[in-house]
Amino acid sequence: MIIFITIGVLLFLVCRVLFMGFYTVNQNERAVKTVFGRAKRLNNPDSSEAPSTLREDERERYDFPALEVIQPGGPYFKWPWEKIHKVSVATNTANMAYDPEFPTANKNNTVLDAVTKDQLNIELTGQIRYRVSERNIYAYLFGVKNPIAYVMGYFVAVLRERIANFTGQQETVHGDLQNEIEQDVGSISINDLRKNLRVLNDHMDKECVVSETRYGVILEASLITGIDPPDEVDSALAAINTAHNQVSSDISLAQAAADQKIVQSKRVVEIETLKAESETEGLRLLADELSELKKRGGKTALDAYVRNAKLALYNQTKAIYKSEEGGF
Repeated sequence: MIIFITIGVLLFLVCRVLFMGFYTVNQNERAVKTVFGRAKRLNNPDSSEAPSTLREDERERYDFPALEVIQPGGPYFKWPWEKIHKVSVATNTANMAYDPEFPTANKNNTVLDAVTKDQLNIELTGQIRYRVSERNIYAYLFGVKNPIAYVMGYFVAVLRERIANFTGQQETVHGDLQNEIEQDVGSISINDLRKNLRVLNDHMDKECVVSETRYGVILEASLITGIDPPDEVDSALAAINTAHNQVSSDISLAQAAADQKIVQSKRVVEIETLKAESETEGLRLLADELSELKKRGGKTALDAYVRNAKLALYNQTKAIYKSEEGGF
């Protein structure tokens, strides 16, 4: 009886090993096999292809080995002492206020608070896209306990630091006059942030490149869609913006009128210059003809020309006055 029980147990274990040892990997998944808790390394022990993205003191800390990754397909087989770790490499989207460890944080993971350079509390809304790095999958599976929490914490820290020190570049529309008005009105940091959303997003993408080497997560893009002030200062900020826009509009109109007058003055100067040049050219040609006439006909021909010219002028005169010396 004991022999039959033993044979039955052995057959059960063999069947379990044979049937439960097969597994497959989906198209959007990658798998890593561990033997007694140790993952199989590749011959290249260094998984970091861009160590320059880290500081010198961080390179040794985040020097993770490259693992043998099981690609999609199957069926594959594993022994009972082996374990399969599957991860999805599909691109995921998350709210930038998402906190995987505290669901009630950041207003239930919907709005992220930050402080601007002029000590104004603002609310940020937006999304980030991320995916697991197949090249550095060790960091995601075994490097940290909850890599998404680390990535989100790093992203929020960098974003808040950037907003706290952000100063928009003043647009020089009309030279020194515009700059003087901008200095008088003052720079409104939330307006600078709103006008430079693309610059802010590009900065976040650049700063978060290290997340792949640190945590095995690639931040593909960050998209900040809204920057709103607190309700109690929203109306005051709107009034400041209106006044600022009115000043800029007045400057633009004044500059446009001045530019128009300058253009008109240039045109008048050009016209008068052309008139003067035409009159001068006529006198120069007349002088050349008289010189040529004197050369060919002598002084007699020149006197005859002068006499004829006087007769033409006499025909146009209405009165002639004779001086005491006898001349006209």
